[in-house]
Amino acid sequence: MHGRIAWITGASSGIGAALALRMARDGWTVAASARDAKALDRVAAAAVGGRIVPVPLDVTDLAACRAAVGRVEEEIGPVVTAVLAAGTHIPVAAAAFDAATVRKLVEVNLMGVVNAVDAVLPSLIERRAGRLAIVSSVAGYRGLPTAAGYGATKAGLINFAESLKFDLDRLGIVTQVVCPGFVRTPLTDRNPFPMPFLMEVEDAAERLYRGLQGNAFEIAFPWRFALILKLLGLLPDALYFALMHRATGK
Repeated sequence: MHGRIAWITGASSGIGAALALRMARDGWTVAASARDAKALDRVAAAAVGGRIVPVPLDVTDLAACRAAVGRVEEEIGPVVTAVLAAGTHIPVAAAAFDAATVRKLVEVNLMGVVNAVDAVLPSLIERRAGRLAIVSSVAGYRGLPTAAGYGATKAGLINFAESLKFDLDRLGIVTQVVCPGFVRTPLTDRNPFPMPFLMEVEDAAERLYRGLQGNAFEIAFPWRFALILKLLGLLPDALYFALMHRATGK
């Protein structure tokens, strides 16, 4: 390894940007990817300690993902840790259901991660070392109101990471899935409902960074909210739906 080099997607705002800044403070060199080049420049300019190198990228473009990783490894060095955090949220209500909305969520949240994994995994496997962290959500634990698209992609990511882990364990690569609850970001600012256990983005980034120091498969926070949703997921269907109807008024 040629030092601590991380690649973070979704790094122009939210948890991705906050994590990039946190890792830079600890001396990492972070290749920061997102579509918004100007926002990436602002994040890079705020780096203290290490450095953040903007690598503009649309994760829905597989060829661009491969080119981005190639550029990072050629110009900066081998990626030690990849944190795939690019994603978006669009509410999906049955009364206004639109397949195009779900397709967009799948392309960004699910296929965007698949494309990034396709790009970075060969070099990790070649070196038989490194860390792959896939950012999902507690919304992937079980179906939630208006989250038919978002939750489906996040559940898919959890399963995707679990399945990859079997092979990657044997290849010396640490596989992790990150399941945040509500974090104050531009995406959650759009939510018209109260968000329990809402975290500030800097606190979320700190929790995520701490999780990256260990080898636990799941990094979930805030842990109380994650535990509540996990326990709800164990309930019989009739009881789960009755409780959720009552809690959300849906």
